[in-house]
Amino acid sequence: MKKLDNFINCLTVLANADFKMAETNDIYRTGMIGQFNLTFELAWKALQEIMRMHGTEEASTGSPREILQLAYKIGFISDS
Repeated sequence: MKKLDNFINCLTVLANADFKMAETNDIYRTGMIGQFNLTFELAWKALQEIMRMHGTEEASTGSPREILQLAYKIGFISDS
């Protein structure tokens, strides 16, 4: 699934970021923030597609917040 692959790639880039450098380098920090935003966007869209593939009709539309709440409600994600 393309959306999930893109999310995993973005998450890997973010996980490998140098957080110490971001403390002192504004441009690097700005790039990390952009990477976080992209990763979050891909995360909820991939989650939405996965829920649709599993037959969750309510996942067809919705904001990121609604998709995350639905995923929590039906047990796709947890707070642990």
